Amino acid sequence: MSTPPIRNARAASLPAKLSRTWLLVNAVKPQLFEPAQRSEADSVIFDMEAAVPDDAKDEARDNVVKALSEIDPGSGEPQMTAWVRINDVKSKYWEDDLAALNGLPGLRGLMLPNTEAPEQVTWTAMRGGAGVPVLALIETAIGVENATQIANAPGTFRLALGTNDLRKDTGMSDDPLALAYVRSRLVIASRVGGLPGAIDGPSGLSATDEQLREDCAWTIKMGMAGKLTLSPAFTPTINEALAPSETEQAWARELLADAADGAEITDGSYLPRLARARKIQELASSYGLWNA
Repeated sequence: MSTPPIRNARAASLPAKLSRTWLLVNAVKPQLFEPAQRSEADSVIFDMEAAVPDDAKDEARDNVVKALSEIDPGSGEPQMTAWVRINDVKSKYWEDDLAALNGLPGLRGLMLPNTEAPEQVTWTAMRGGAGVPVLALIETAIGVENATQIANAPGTFRLALGTNDLRKDTGMSDDPLALAYVRSRLVIASRVGGLPGAIDGPSGLSATDEQLREDCAWTIKMGMAGKLTLSPAFTPTINEALAPSETEQAWARELLADAADGAEITDGSYLPRLARARKIQELASSYGLWNA
């Protein structure tokens, strides 16, 4: 009897360039895979690096390979699809990770931790398999300094910020103002490299809904377009916070309606505002909000 794919259908159909929530799941705990797949996370990342001790790396890799290899015989589609956070290029696990993941039917892409140089992304993309995108995780001062070159590297899909490791490396606090420069660097680098919006770091697991919304407000203020998360419970709030608001949609609807009625161009701001309205419509449509 055919079993339909486990992945949330809405999230599975959303292009990763538009993903708001990126849910990290401990790869040594396969019992967490299915709940993550069914969650509202736009993208799921099986984490074989930070969440896994050295003596469990092989077990975590085996869990991921098994999960992303299973195919529904009826549809021919993978039972699970996910990105995978591999170990960094300086570790002894990097080559084995890429060899094991290459060609898996459920693999959406790779997250490369501690990315510090453009060639690290290119090497990973070449070994990961033809066309496999790489999410470059910036977690050190060197990575921040080289963000523009990393964004321009062949294989780089999006930039993401690893806030906890960056704070360890630099001594920065978790105050949004302390991290404003770093966030801005990733946003500008993404724009220069022609990439989708940069992805912000995760909020703490103890964050209240109010704190999570405040964190998301800073994500938006800084021009970032996505956010890592460690809990599936946070995904609905992040999705809502990082999507066009009802107020923005109402403004866009009014402007687009006026344009359809042949409104005259009154000043130099009209065309940029119209472009912004169309962008809001595009995003809201992609997230299933425009015609809800």
